[in-house]
Amino acid sequence: MSKSLQPVAMLSPGENLGSYIQGVNAISILSVEQERDLAERLYYHDDLDAARNLVLSHLRFVVYIARSYNGYGLPLADLIQEGNVGLMKAVKRFNPEKGVRLVSFAVHWIKAEIHEYILRNWRIVKVATTKAQRKLFFNLRSAKKGLAWLSNDEAAAVAADLGVEVSQVLEMEKRLSARDTAFDAPDDDDEDSWPAPAHYLEDHRADPALQIEEADWEETSHDRLSLALASLDERSQDILNKRWLNDDKATLHDLADEYGVSAERIRQLEQNAMKKVRMAMEA
Repeated sequence: MSKSLQPVAMLSPGENLGSYIQGVNAISILSVEQERDLAERLYYHDDLDAARNLVLSHLRFVVYIARSYNGYGLPLADLIQEGNVGLMKAVKRFNPEKGVRLVSFAVHWIKAEIHEYILRNWRIVKVATTKAQRKLFFNLRSAKKGLAWLSNDEAAAVAADLGVEVSQVLEMEKRLSARDTAFDAPDDDDEDSWPAPAHYLEDHRADPALQIEEADWEETSHDRLSLALASLDERSQDILNKRWLNDDKATLHDLADEYGVSAERIRQLEQNAMKKVRMAMEA
């Protein structure tokens, strides 16, 4: 873990969101053994340093989830901060004896905090996104008489009182007429009813936990392959590169002509090199 990082500052995106994301991405991902050791120290000994390290090493995951809620009128920094609260709750409740990775366990807690934040703020943000709209929103609610729609004369009178255009009053009235719905309301058979936000709010195209796990696996595999190739002699490296890694792949006969040996000999060298690479990657 980078020593230049400020652990406390890492828990809040602050004003410079780009620097925050760059900082959390620079924190090393824990191995299975490292994560279990920290989790056990926290679970059995209330080790606060272990808790801090668990939280810091998973901040990038919170950013990944928070980004899937972009486009709903809420600042990404706020979504990340709420997600961090969920992550800390998950770390506090994580039991290393359950046999699951923290990232899988924490998904529920991170999303729960983000959902709660959206429920508290989404409706008002959607209805009024600017300072002028907010002023019109609150004043129009008190100016409307009963639940009936404003007549043209009434709309003109409200517009004159508030110093806005009549069109703005009518547009805000339309927004006010929209009804709220429960975030996770059950489906019903009414085809005219709107689906609950839980059915479309987040991006269901992929599981963030699986995507991060796959990305980590690819990075690890790439590093192991590079080290395995580096352990080969120069000729074996050249044969594998030209046969498998280059865009314009060479044939056995091409390499046989280059090295002045038979195609069968090139095939044998290739097989031996592949065997050594597999053994090095499995070690």
